[in-house]
Amino acid sequence: MVLGYLLAVALLALFSLWPKLAPAPGPVRVTAFAEASFTPPPPVPVSLNQASLEELEGLPGVGPVLARRILEGRPYARVEDLLRVKGIGPATLERLRPYVRP
Repeated sequence: MVLGYLLAVALLALFSLWPKLAPAPGPVRVTAFAEASFTPPPPVPVSLNQASLEELEGLPGVGPVLARRILEGRPYARVEDLLRVKGIGPATLERLRPYVRP
């Protein structure tokens, strides 16, 4: 019985000293010495006259319907000839210009 009381007192002492033995974690300050940067490689232009349907669908802003319309409007002498395809306006043409070639 006495051993139980001694164990209880030891446990109470340990619990009362616990904040001093294992303090709560404090805020951590992180410093970065160099900026990580990644520049994606420039896009490889796709030929409008030779590209498959899947390649045209992979272009930004071109869905399955617009890709089929581009295929139906072949051949293209210039990139500006895309303006005659229904669904492609000047804004879409400027967005596609780095990704396509005649």
